[in-house]
Amino acid sequence: MAEVQQLRVQEAVDSMVKSLERENIRKMQGLMFWCSAACCEESQASMEQVHQCIERCHAPLAQAQALVTSELEKFQDRLAQCTMYCNDKAKDSIDAGSKELHVKRQLETCVTKCVDDHMNLIPTMTRKMKESLSSIGK
Repeated sequence: MAEVQQLRVQEAVDSMVKSLERENIRKMQGLMFWCSAACCEESQASMEQVHQCIERCHAPLAQAQALVTSELEKFQDRLAQCTMYCNDKAKDSIDAGSKELHVKRQLETCVTKCVDDHMNLIPTMTRKMKESLSSIGK
């Protein structure tokens, strides 16, 4: 993928992840630490009970992190498939005898369209993740 296009996607995804972390994940981390600290306050609990309590406190955060990771991987895979299609199309054009400059332009146009299409998915993906994150642990 062209460097400029790659940078566009990276900046948009970074911005989305920072927003999710600031507005959702960070609150969950705070709750996890408070919950874990409360587990340690139980003087009558066995070591195993305290450990299980801490694990229960950590579960929502782990679930949230897994959700974000999974969604980002799916997004990345779809974008990679789109750009692979562009590369295949360019290779086919070269094999068919098209001029290199024409093929380069065709490839750039195709990759730009992939990036534009996927950039347009980011707001919806963000909204869906925020909704999912809000429902975790409730």
